[in-house]
Amino acid sequence: MLKDFTFTSESVSEGHPDKVCDQISDAVLDAHLALDPNSRVACETLVTTNLIVIAGEITSNGQVDYDATARRVAREIGYTGTDGFDAENCEVMVRLDAQSPDIAQGVNVGEGLHEEQGAGDQGLMFGYACNQTPELMPLPISLAHRLVERLAELRKNGEIPYLMPDSKSQVSVEYRDGKPARISTVVVSTQHLDSASDEQIFADVVEHVVRPV
Repeated sequence: MLKDFTFTSESVSEGHPDKVCDQISDAVLDAHLALDPNSRVACETLVTTNLIVIAGEITSNGQVDYDATARRVAREIGYTGTDGFDAENCEVMVRLDAQSPDIAQGVNVGEGLHEEQGAGDQGLMFGYACNQTPELMPLPISLAHRLVERLAELRKNGEIPYLMPDSKSQVSVEYRDGKPARISTVVVSTQHLDSASDEQIFADVVEHVVRPV
């Protein structure tokens, strides 16, 4: 097993399209579970220029306002009055059906070919806990998360007013004898207003984001 290596991890902010989609889907799930704990929610979200699409299969006794839920999430992230994607003016398309009977019979107790309750989906996860950080995560991903969290903090408190919601970070850490030895590379990219120059962004990110983290 290698003991000397470089490990790189990436993190994206709450305003990154992938995260926007995750948060809207999560909000739909939370809303249904609050109304009906037995809800079955397989909800996927897609976002693009001024458009939110919510699709999937949901079986629930709860009635959720999907349009309002999606706009609330986008608004809380910070997409208000922004060109290209605005919580107030974007289109919201909802394409949801009830859970497929074929899947339902495999999940419902006592139905289908087997009496045991099955699962409607499956997943494969990879990861591990370690003692490199207080949150028990590897150092590169922990630092990458903290960088985008710091960007969001500075955007929301107005300290760097030209920042916009979408951002990304990447951190590379060199390991020696299996332990973190030095940070070799830090990459930060952020959506911003046109009024900010590259020089100003670089200086502010180094001073107010990278150094504090």
